[in-house]
Amino acid sequence: MSETTQAPFTLRDGLNLALYDWPLPMRWRPRAVVLIVHGLGEHAWRYDPVAHRLNEWGFCVRSYDQRGHGESGGARGVLPDEDALLDDLAEVIEDTRRHIAEPWSCPLILMGHSMGGLVAATFVQRGMARVDGLVLSSPALDAGIGWLQQKLINLLYRHAPNFALSNGLDASKISHNVATVEAYRKDPLVHDRITARLAHFINSNGPQVIAAAPRWAVPTLLMYAGADHLVRPAGSRAFAAAAAPSGKVHTQAFEGLYHEIFNEADPSAVFGTLKAWLDVQAPAG
Repeated sequence: MSETTQAPFTLRDGLNLALYDWPLPMRWRPRAVVLIVHGLGEHAWRYDPVAHRLNEWGFCVRSYDQRGHGESGGARGVLPDEDALLDDLAEVIEDTRRHIAEPWSCPLILMGHSMGGLVAATFVQRGMARVDGLVLSSPALDAGIGWLQQKLINLLYRHAPNFALSNGLDASKISHNVATVEAYRKDPLVHDRITARLAHFINSNGPQVIAAAPRWAVPTLLMYAGADHLVRPAGSRAFAAAAAPSGKVHTQAFEGLYHEIFNEADPSAVFGTLKAWLDVQAPAG
């Protein structure tokens, strides 16, 4: 496979995102381009193994560190406005279509994990730009925020929307794979910052995505961890049940797995489910 590249991508407000590409060798026609949106507090490079697996299957891959994350600009966890992550994704999709999908005449499939899954699903729900398929991995459709936390978020949202606090995520519950947990804890690009504005975005958009599920029009693969301790699996179950009449959503629950289903001790069933769905959406040759 070709060498992974990293380059700055300048947004409308002048902020630079770290943009990563996992291309196929020259003259290899991609089945599709998969654009990965990472989760809260992490960064795109954590998806390097997933990207290489997709390369092996004939897909070129792109991802980026969301603003306030990884090697991108912006204070950790801070948003200039509530829709900033959606507007950033719109710009990356526009560039990806122009430079990859359209020259190769191939589909663009959006793939989001956790908070990135919520960003991707909200983007599709609002119809902000055309995508040809959507993959959701343990999406944060129900962040499990209690009433006391909600009161604090609402108070800070009104008076100090970008005051950063710890997100409180328990790293030991991201995976049963001890090496994955240790690497996460030692990763200097992982952070635990969240602001009231970002928390409000997460808490308010999950219910809107679920409410829109009966009218879902984009082919979607929803995969979620049944033993998730970081987001509530109930959000994914509610979306799947509501989306059933649309016939557009294929759902697979992995009952024993923790939050990062691609980084579990044995992710073979997860990759198998992903490949089977992709083989239908973007057939080989």
